[in-house]
Amino acid sequence: MALEMKVPSPGESITEVEIAQWLVEDGDYVEKDQAIAEVDSDKATLELPAEASGIITLKAEEGDAVAVGEVVCLIDTDAPKPGGGDKKASGDEGSGGDAEKELAEKDAKKEDTNEKADAKKEEPSKSSTPSQSQDKKSYATGTPSPAAKKTLDEKGIDPKDVKGTGRDGRITKDDAVNAKPSMGTPGTGSRGESRSKMSMLRRKVAERLVTVKNETAMLTTFNEVDMSAIFALREKYKEDFKEKHGVGLGFMSFFTLACVRALDMYPAVNSMIDGKEMITYDFKDISIAVSGPKGLMVPVIRNAENLSFRGVESEVKRLALRARDGQITVDEMTGGTFTITNGGVFGSMLSTPIINPPQSAILGMHNIVERPIAKDGAIAIAPIMYVALSYDHRIIDGKESVGFLVAVKEALENPEELLMDNNVLKALEL
Repeated sequence: MALEMKVPSPGESITEVEIAQWLVEDGDYVEKDQAIAEVDSDKATLELPAEASGIITLKAEEGDAVAVGEVVCLIDTDAPKPGGGDKKASGDEGSGGDAEKELAEKDAKKEDTNEKADAKKEEPSKSSTPSQSQDKKSYATGTPSPAAKKTLDEKGIDPKDVKGTGRDGRITKDDAVNAKPSMGTPGTGSRGESRSKMSMLRRKVAERLVTVKNETAMLTTFNEVDMSAIFALREKYKEDFKEKHGVGLGFMSFFTLACVRALDMYPAVNSMIDGKEMITYDFKDISIAVSGPKGLMVPVIRNAENLSFRGVESEVKRLALRARDGQITVDEMTGGTFTITNGGVFGSMLSTPIINPPQSAILGMHNIVERPIAKDGAIAIAPIMYVALSYDHRIIDGKESVGFLVAVKEALENPEELLMDNNVLKALEL
């Protein structure tokens, strides 16, 4: 019996996926629950497990976009599992003559093929003689068709730089579509190029980023944070924290809890626009931007307001590992009311992060550099991080955005009082 395997729904809003990679070949025997393909949705890359054991027949190619519910392969559940050498041994005795016949037939076919090839070489090729129609030039030579002209105009390519393959050298629409803009006078070095298809996830991210730029009134405000207090706390307690909880005491827990405090103070930053209404949430689902093997992923820390330093660090580690290993699910990346992104891990000093729609704000962390600052009337060297808050000015005013970022700065520069209630051991659960 042939079992039809259909594309399962990865999530509510997803109607189409793309076959990123087949992990098996057509005609392979697969076991039940064996991963047979990787499929890209606009939110994540997921593995497709076999629903039964049997011989698989592929019905879609790599790179094909297939609708949810569409058949992508067939599994013949009645097919025997290949293996065992007894049958082969028992059949060897009477198969010697047959094998010799098969070899003789193959040799005869080879000779016949070679003879035909030689005969073709001896015959004069019609296409080898100069064709008058190919060399003939007329008023149409180098002239684009209306459709081709439109395409060339859109690309900004001069028709003189395109060789026409149409009748009498006319430039066809295909010529225009395949035409490439001039890269200038070639140099002496290698000038190769390669093309690869963008994954569905990458295309969706690109589409969303452009939408944000076009449909929001996005502004960015900046500030700087003296990280000395956090450095001192981590230096003193990080070993005990890791020994007891099994996770490191990183920067993300301080920033996440500082943002939770600031969102309580400025609820508009924890809001979204829905048509003509503004939705404000009383919970804080913090999205954490993570660079995965398939591109940018943004898993969500649910109800961060209920988590301690240990809870935040554990959740960040869990989500980051799942994203890195390609095991993150659509549900784990759905939702979120505010986003934190850390370009500092790549060495970024300053940036203007783009809002993660439909959210209204995003905090950008950056690298930490020792800089001279004024402290108590004197010049001191301190570890400084520049922070940026990009926000949608349609619902967040300048006063709220600046106030939010100042509140984050205050909490990070005085974490013992504002984030730990003057009880470090209790806050860190030591």
